Amino acid sequence: MKPEIVVTGPMYPATLQALDDTFTTHHLWKAEDPAALLASVRDRVRAIATPGGRGADAALMDALPKLEIISCFAVGVDAVDLGAAKARGIAVTNTPDVLTDDVADIALALTLAVERQICQGDRFVRAGKWPTSGFPYGRKLGGRTMGIVGLGRIGLAVAQRAAAFGMKIVYHGPREKAEGGTCRFYPDLVAMARDSDVLAVTCPGGAATRHLISAAVLEALGPEGVVVNVSRGSVIDEAALVAALQAGKVGGAGLDVFQNEPRVPEVLFGMDNVVLLPHIGSQTHDTRAAMGQLVVDNLKAHFAGQPLLTRVV
Repeated sequence: MKPEIVVTGPMYPATLQALDDTFTTHHLWKAEDPAALLASVRDRVRAIATPGGRGADAALMDALPKLEIISCFAVGVDAVDLGAAKARGIAVTNTPDVLTDDVADIALALTLAVERQICQGDRFVRAGKWPTSGFPYGRKLGGRTMGIVGLGRIGLAVAQRAAAFGMKIVYHGPREKAEGGTCRFYPDLVAMARDSDVLAVTCPGGAATRHLISAAVLEALGPEGVVVNVSRGSVIDEAALVAALQAGKVGGAGLDVFQNEPRVPEVLFGMDNVVLLPHIGSQTHDTRAAMGQLVVDNLKAHFAGQPLLTRVV
């Protein structure tokens, strides 16, 4: 008999198919009465597969007393109550490494889009303005400084790409890292922002980093500085960012994530110095397939009594 699992939300189609083929699945997000579904399977379900944004809270874990593992379709697990999982002896896995390159690519794409006004230029040409008016000048990347907030896997990949454009790299995090090499480490985020032209946010989400990019950090970045966020929307104080952009205290922003996504502050829609993406950092067929394979393989390993591939808790 196939192990029974709960799938909390939509994922890459091939991943959902693989889960359906391998396990007896209960699609929680499709249920007319989610509570009734959970009550009907509470004594049989041993695993959860969940998109990173949905995660799993303590209430969901309590609703499934036989739960043994939560397999997350994401590298970030901030939407999972890790303390509750640990207290209950529930394993938690994620999908690191396989999405690093894609997310780093988007970070550089956003940087270029803002600094070279790529989206604005596209709109300018499509509107037929080129024959009759000039287009404003952008700013080169070479010789400028990128301050990276969180020099983990993705932060390092962003640093490598930015360095290839001739940028100077500095970074901030909880501690100095050997991987940083000759790049300057800033224990003080405000000081780093003051010395940076582009602030790239690549740290994990969660309570520890909530609103880490504060009004003070944005003020230090200054009127020519650019914020690029491919992390979690919660890391930036979104209201402070909007206010800074409106007041001209920050020069621009490239955002792939938002505090209350998919809801985005409408005031940003009319700002030419802001580029907005619908959280597509890892959204390529190649990467989503690889992420999904890790979700399935972690579940298979668990039910086979084998070591988990990418255990977080």
